[in-house]
Amino acid sequence: MSQRIRPQMGLFIYSLIAFGLGAYFTFAAVQGDYGLFRRAEIDAESDALRAQLKDLSVQVARMENLTRRLSDDFLDTDLLDQQARDVLGLLRPDEIVIR
Repeated sequence: MSQRIRPQMGLFIYSLIAFGLGAYFTFAAVQGDYGLFRRAEIDAESDALRAQLKDLSVQVARMENLTRRLSDDFLDTDLLDQQARDVLGLLRPDEIVIR
């Protein structure tokens, strides 16, 4: 009878170890540093950073345009007038300011 219990106990221990290893690697594949959830977080962060890069590229293009329009080679008088009003607070003699 002791020989019959011994093989069953070995099979049980082997199955328990195999199940434990399988559970560990499954958990690591889903929750680990390189798992599926981390991959989804990285993809979402990547999309957010791409959108931010696009917004910053638009802002840089706008600033380059304004800088070019105020350069010595190309002077936009309307933009110069607007900047003088905004930055320096200049007014024309015939204007009235309402606050």
